[in-house]
Amino acid sequence: MAARALPLLFLNLGGEMLFILDQRLRAQSIPGEKARKDEWTDVDRKRVMNDIISTMFNKKFMEELFKPQELYSKKALRTVYDRLAHASIMRLNQASMDKLYDLMTMAFKYQVLLCPRPRDLLLVTFNHLDAIKEFIRDAPGILNQVDETFRQLIDSYSSVSDGEFQLIRQTLLIFFQDMHIRVSIFLKDKVQNSNGRFVLPISGPVPWGTEVPGLIRVFNHRGVEVKRMTFTSGGNYVAPHREGSFELYGDRVLKLGTNMYSVSRPVETHMLGSSKNPASRAKENVISNPLAKEELNFLARLLGGLEVNKPGGSETGFRLNLFTTDEEEEHAALMRPEEFSYKVINIEATQEPGQRAELSRILGELEVAEPRPGSAGKGEDLLELMDGL
Repeated sequence: MAARALPLLFLNLGGEMLFILDQRLRAQSIPGEKARKDEWTDVDRKRVMNDIISTMFNKKFMEELFKPQELYSKKALRTVYDRLAHASIMRLNQASMDKLYDLMTMAFKYQVLLCPRPRDLLLVTFNHLDAIKEFIRDAPGILNQVDETFRQLIDSYSSVSDGEFQLIRQTLLIFFQDMHIRVSIFLKDKVQNSNGRFVLPISGPVPWGTEVPGLIRVFNHRGVEVKRMTFTSGGNYVAPHREGSFELYGDRVLKLGTNMYSVSRPVETHMLGSSKNPASRAKENVISNPLAKEELNFLARLLGGLEVNKPGGSETGFRLNLFTTDEEEEHAALMRPEEFSYKVINIEATQEPGQRAELSRILGELEVAEPRPGSAGKGEDLLELMDGL
């Protein structure tokens, strides 16, 4: 597994989250002079976007994220995005948060699959950050945070070899391999089949630095070309005009990672039935692997840098619905399989005083209950990661 995949995964999924939230906030905004107290305005939208982006690009948060480390579980990452989405006055219920995460993951999975070269994953990330900068162009302080992350990406990945980028791409594909959620945008564009799997094109630009297929060269033992043969490739391939810019500013050329919601389009998702049996899912839902403590510590460090702006005084949080109607949202919540709930995480708490004290210090307000008598030093608490942080 690649130790440098996590920043690319987090930033690209975060970019997709911001694209979706911006589109839905714009769709539900009411002109300020006509809006009631409980309705969204464009001022509210900008505030939400600024708060989330400022939290997402927190300096300490980014420093922790860029440390070489393995990818962690889908649940741990999902919890971070849940925390991030609520870093403002906006509130999402469980069904809308589920839908948001589904859209984020499937969009980035498609981009990883279509990436011409493994190194172009960096261009996809730059496209996301370029678009994020447009959201906060009137907030120079937050803009500087995003530019600093840009520089971290350039410094961290400019010396990475093509082989390691290939390993990063494989790591990301492994992360997404069991996710086949149907998305209406992809279905209507015929880039996704009814079973949730993507359709990969056999035409278009070839990767930069490669040739259009159709020619075979034969060389002798001295390395001299002695023969040429042509063949039909079966696709309509073209050579790229130029390579995308890997600098702070420039034309990325590649369009993957740009905002596909900039034109109003439906963003419905359709959950597919899982072929996994309940026993295997239950096993997945419990963090019982040898890296459990390290994963929990990682999550706590990340969440520790996220300052959530909780509504204070008489101010109430605005609810955002990612469904067309409240009835659809309620129906989705009822139909959502229990195994998709991300509300709690099971952990095993060690009895050693030193380890327990350190874990409690890292988790802050999260409390690890003392083991019950006869439990052989193991607790069976459900830690509600979001409450109290």
